[in-house]
Amino acid sequence: MKKLWIPQAVVTLMLLWALNPANPYGYYVLLRWVCCGAFVFLATRAVGFGVHAWAWTFGIMAGVYNPILRIHLNRELWSVVNVVTIIVTVASVFALKPGNEGRS
Repeated sequence: MKKLWIPQAVVTLMLLWALNPANPYGYYVLLRWVCCGAFVFLATRAVGFGVHAWAWTFGIMAGVYNPILRIHLNRELWSVVNVVTIIVTVASVFALKPGNEGRS
């Protein structure tokens, strides 16, 4: 059985750690690269599963965490965005399970 939940677990743990205000700036740069890459990967997986609503969701989240064309928000707003992203990412673990193809 493939471990399709690993990208979501990595992103969730990194986003939880990002809520710590003592992190150096470099951590948030790394976070953007990891999140963007994971969300692009998950979007392609969602298309493969036929769940296009999740593909769009991951595409939008990849855009939000894009490390090249960055969105500039203050720390408080980023914390809210991170918490919402954690919730969506954890929910996607169940939506992208094998056997859920074509369900959105």
